[in-house]
Amino acid sequence: MLSTTDLSKISSQVRRDIIRMVHGASSGHPGGSLGAADFLVALYFACMKPDPNKFSIDGTGEDIFFLSNGHISPAWYSVLARYGYFKPGELATFRKLDTRLQGHPSILDETPGVRMASGSLGQGLSVALGAAISKKLNGDPKTVYCLMGDGELQEGQNWEALMYGAAKGVDNIIATVDYNQKQIDGPVEKVLSLGNLRAKLESFGWLVLEMNGNDMAEILDQLAVAKQQLNQGIPVIIIMHTKMGFGVDFMLDNHEWHGVPPNDEQAEKALEQLEETMGDY
Repeated sequence: MLSTTDLSKISSQVRRDIIRMVHGASSGHPGGSLGAADFLVALYFACMKPDPNKFSIDGTGEDIFFLSNGHISPAWYSVLARYGYFKPGELATFRKLDTRLQGHPSILDETPGVRMASGSLGQGLSVALGAAISKKLNGDPKTVYCLMGDGELQEGQNWEALMYGAAKGVDNIIATVDYNQKQIDGPVEKVLSLGNLRAKLESFGWLVLEMNGNDMAEILDQLAVAKQQLNQGIPVIIIMHTKMGFGVDFMLDNHEWHGVPPNDEQAEKALEQLEETMGDY
């Protein structure tokens, strides 16, 4: 069992990978990736703990995860590599020609760990609900996880999915909203306000939890609480409060780093703030 310190060290390496990947490609989305790194590390290394050597597209008999806000692929690819789905050296191919590690996750080249193409925002929860219902029908007791962005909730399909999940009592799913309150054009509140997000989610019939997504101990605690609420006839969703650009001071809480790669000087400055704990690829 990894300690919170161990997991935080993995997160530091994941953040280094994110900076190096986006800088190396001169393209990508560092802000949200940095903010979500702790959650993805906790999910794979402490909560789901899947066997990367037994990956299958249908995910029978194991917990499965869907990334809806696919633009934070650098964080997910790094976690998949560091967990053992493929060698970390492949991270150097991010967004390059003929790579499996496209800017937004794809299933075209059968990337290990990836079960749906994402990046066309608003679709992940619908797919995750379908997978959860499939598990129920097949007598599979495992859990389905889904991560969405907060700006993504401006897409109407999410609210159809939320309505469906509650109406059908899909209670083997844990959805999470990365609530950093920033999107590419500015603060979510100014672009298209979500209003009282917790009240809205509760009014749609979901059990709502909240957590600090940049505090490893709190993430572990709330994921455990969420699992305890499963199989009770109501779907579970977590509002995860994070900071865009977490771990790099000049990117912190700044929407301008949503989709802008660091230049050479900025990348060097960022890496100086992030401990190398697993060896750079």
